[in-house]
Amino acid sequence: MATGLAENVRNHRRTAGMSQEQLAEAADLSVGTVRKVEQGGDVRMETLHALARALGVATSALFATETPKPVVGDEANRRYLVELRKALMPPVGLSAPLADLGRAEGLSALRRATADAHALYWADRYDSVAKRLPGLLRSAEAAVEALEGEEQQHAMIARCHALLLTGKYLTQVRQYDMAYYALVEAIRLARETGQRLTAATGVVGLCWLLLRQDRFDESEQLAGQTAAEIEPRVSDAGTAQLAVWGELWLRVAAATVRNNRPDVAQEARRMAGTAASAMNGENAEFPLHWGGFGPVTAELKAVEDLSVLGNARGVLSRADDGLLGSKALRNLGKPTAPNWDRHRLDVAKAHVALQQHQDAMDVLMSVRRTSGEWIKHQPMARYVMTDLLKTRKRTLTQDMRDMAAHLGVTG
Repeated sequence: MATGLAENVRNHRRTAGMSQEQLAEAADLSVGTVRKVEQGGDVRMETLHALARALGVATSALFATETPKPVVGDEANRRYLVELRKALMPPVGLSAPLADLGRAEGLSALRRATADAHALYWADRYDSVAKRLPGLLRSAEAAVEALEGEEQQHAMIARCHALLLTGKYLTQVRQYDMAYYALVEAIRLARETGQRLTAATGVVGLCWLLLRQDRFDESEQLAGQTAAEIEPRVSDAGTAQLAVWGELWLRVAAATVRNNRPDVAQEARRMAGTAASAMNGENAEFPLHWGGFGPVTAELKAVEDLSVLGNARGVLSRADDGLLGSKALRNLGKPTAPNWDRHRLDVAKAHVALQQHQDAMDVLMSVRRTSGEWIKHQPMARYVMTDLLKTRKRTLTQDMRDMAAHLGVTG
């Protein structure tokens, strides 16, 4: 059954005067893949990026609003998230909300609890983070209700930081509606308390969420607008200012390269590079800014563009060289684990594209050893493993079978 997306691809192809065979050649895809798209079959986002580039249109121009497919197998997640959902989004009636705020913690205790939960997040201990967040949110809200004056303002900031962490965690595990609520509330509190840079940090996270939802235009516009509003004087800007500003430009670049706007992406990468060059190395001071930023992060995100564009050899030529080489990593510091691991998945994907299956497995196994829980939440890891299984002509190794099982990938 044809879909709106299928019709859009077909219409753009005909407008361009191309046959299915010509479009397949221009997009470096098989004719079968083009036919599958035009017949309404499921395809990866990277396939739509390739088609958009070949057609000379924005990727978002191919999208269409349709009835979603039935959600199957989400019952467990609903149960796992009940307590966090209750703490984050309590029911509201005509009178007071039906919320159990719990006990108000002191401000120093709230700050320590948020820092401890964030350390668990970086340590890939997602179960522990999920268990701590409900109590942290309730305590922070109780503190806001119990305190007054300047202390209440500080409690609001503490709750803002707890919400930022909640939004970060929920985006990572792809619970986007809950993540959106947490981030928007964090941005609101930051604005109310005059924490402009913290509000911009929330915007960085919101742009990441929009990007994950394939809302490329909105992610670009929001990140670009916010970057213009907080643009620092680079010569005397603090590390956090540079990091947030640079992260916003990374979001612009990521959105536009996926939306087939390479000129905008190139300029955004240049701006991010300006921020990174003004820093002495990598910096990851959450909640001062969203994640991690610096020269290495800016470079690995530029390499990610090559992966999005399907340039496997380009990815591998820069993967362990220059700013991503061992000497630079020692001098400038390593990026955050999620950023580095996402880059390594790009490297594994490049190896699979070039039929270098063992090299791809070596990369995947390395990521699993350090970030076993994180990798299970990454569609990119499943795509890489799926492609490896499809293209491997020899018998699978035990490592390959184990990895496929870990990622939930079959045949």
